[in-house]
Amino acid sequence: MNFDAQRELIPRDDTLQMIGAFNGLKAKLVAAAEEYQLLDDTGRVPAAPSYAELLQHAADAQALSHDVVQIAVEFARSTHSTSRVGSRVLAHLATGATMSSHAVPNFAETAENALSLPRASGSTDRQYRDNRMVIDHATARAYLRRTSESLRDAAKELDAHLDFHRFFPAQAQQQSPATPPPRPSARRR
Repeated sequence: MNFDAQRELIPRDDTLQMIGAFNGLKAKLVAAAEEYQLLDDTGRVPAAPSYAELLQHAADAQALSHDVVQIAVEFARSTHSTSRVGSRVLAHLATGATMSSHAVPNFAETAENALSLPRASGSTDRQYRDNRMVIDHATARAYLRRTSESLRDAAKELDAHLDFHRFFPAQAQQQSPATPPPRPSARRR
């Protein structure tokens, strides 16, 4: 067996656990991107959008971003991050951490603009703020989708790595049974 290849091998259980964690967080990001809506049923910004609801989008996005950053930190601290596949996974996680952190201020900007709508002086000013809100909110949702894609890509890297496992015997089969400790001698000095 090639020692370098064996050293690059991330244990199967660890790989499956990471894939599960990445996929679980990816699903939350996709659900959030689909759930967070700004426009009403007619496809327009409501006359009085809820500041509290829009600010909640920012708070939820921040919690999701924290989870993405935390999963990236944990992976970066692991010994797995130094392998070839680990460095590719870490690159995807780093991209996801960056993308998720950009969603939060865009949602917050949307909420802030919602507060200023009643003070809009004319129809042009109102139209500008409506457009700004739509752009900020859509951008934030796009960042959540891109974050989910980064996690998807990280999971795909690990999934492909699982195929690598079949080329090597299980770790338990590779190791010889441990020799029992020596028994104390019956002789005394």
